[in-house]
Amino acid sequence: MAPKNPYTGYRDQLATLNETGKRRWVYAQKPKGKLYNYRNIVSYTLLFLLFAIPFVKLNGEPFLMLNILERKFILFGVHFWPQDFHLFLYSMITLFVFVVLFTVSYGRIWCGWTCPQTVFLEFIFRKIEYLIEGNPSQQRKLDSQPMNFTKFWKKSLKIILFYAICFLITNAFLSYIIGIDQLLKIMKAPISEHSVGFTVAVLFSGVMFFVFTKLREQVCSMICPYGRLQGVLLDSNSIVVAYDYKRGEERAPLEAGEDRVKDGKGDCIDCYQCVDVCPTGIDVRDGTQLECINCTACIDECNSVMEWIGKPKGLIRFDSEKNIAEGKKQKWPARKIAYTIVLCILLGIVAALFASRSDLEAVILRTPGLMYQPQEGGISNMYSFKIVNKTVAEVPIHFKIMNHEGVIKVIGEELKAKASSIKEGVFFAILPQKEITSDNIPITIGVYADKRLIEEVKLTFVGPN
Repeated sequence: MAPKNPYTGYRDQLATLNETGKRRWVYAQKPKGKLYNYRNIVSYTLLFLLFAIPFVKLNGEPFLMLNILERKFILFGVHFWPQDFHLFLYSMITLFVFVVLFTVSYGRIWCGWTCPQTVFLEFIFRKIEYLIEGNPSQQRKLDSQPMNFTKFWKKSLKIILFYAICFLITNAFLSYIIGIDQLLKIMKAPISEHSVGFTVAVLFSGVMFFVFTKLREQVCSMICPYGRLQGVLLDSNSIVVAYDYKRGEERAPLEAGEDRVKDGKGDCIDCYQCVDVCPTGIDVRDGTQLECINCTACIDECNSVMEWIGKPKGLIRFDSEKNIAEGKKQKWPARKIAYTIVLCILLGIVAALFASRSDLEAVILRTPGLMYQPQEGGISNMYSFKIVNKTVAEVPIHFKIMNHEGVIKVIGEELKAKASSIKEGVFFAILPQKEITSDNIPITIGVYADKRLIEEVKLTFVGPN
């Protein structure tokens, strides 16, 4: 008889809700294993980068700053202006397509390995909880008992540490908005000088505190839009954390001296270790589910059980539903190869757009409402200009008529575009009489930064009939 597929079952409620619709609190067992060790490395590397990057500077500028309030954006030490909005638009479109294709091909690896919600909860807050309140059974006992001295000091210590860490993370995020120098300056000043900002930071830390003390896995299951999209993005070819029901069924407890093959039993001994260790409270043996974040905790736990009972590892593993159903080893179907190629092309396009971005932009327009003016040596037209200097250095600017004889006379002081600023002004383009062949002459103005041509602007020069 073929093993029963547990995927045919139907669950009409979240794993963290009971029959009456009330919250079932998840007391997840502390994971251990090879994949969990890898997750530790990834998570603590990401946490290190989160707190270290604001201190990194290139040419005196922050390595990364996203100051939405002042519309000041710095990526890899390079300033980006509102004029670069098209790059942001292309990046967002690419990111959306990337997320869709990546999820279809590789599942929710992002959720379990690099999502800030998972990294903060599993590798900071839960570890503190294990340290203060003990293992899941001890936590459950502590929560169910009436208030006493032990419960009071443990809960109080946890609350204080949780909120302090939330406030620290809030300031880390703030350093990406206003810069680490400004943040340190604010921290040294009296609170009364920055009461509004301090209040916002306290409230934001409170929201974060609520997320990591009360909401927890509910963010992944009910709030995060990416998690909700999983149901329409995944298919039978997607690589997910999957239970091999062909090996595991029929599941039954382990008995001394038994012959499981002869008795028609599968490799799964129904120990529920994979359920106990799950941070979202699901049973991975029920198939791909909304709450699964591909954290791989169940893989580690199941592998340790298989090793203990002398069975091959991989009863729970990264695989596709189709491969398990057909009994095949993991392969790369043509669609996944095509999606991966598309992902690489998209990343290449965005990289090329950023690489070809100009540090200086010029906008030149003929001054409206003014006719030509006779000048010594010819006829002049007035033009207004705007130079956007996105660099951190002052740049001398000059103009040149490229396709005619003639000169440019800038009105005002010496033309220099200051660092990270917009320089505006006007100039006269003067053409000699012999160049005036009609009342509407195409003219090309070259814009030079020092001796380097940065842009050629095509305009119209108005002359007498």
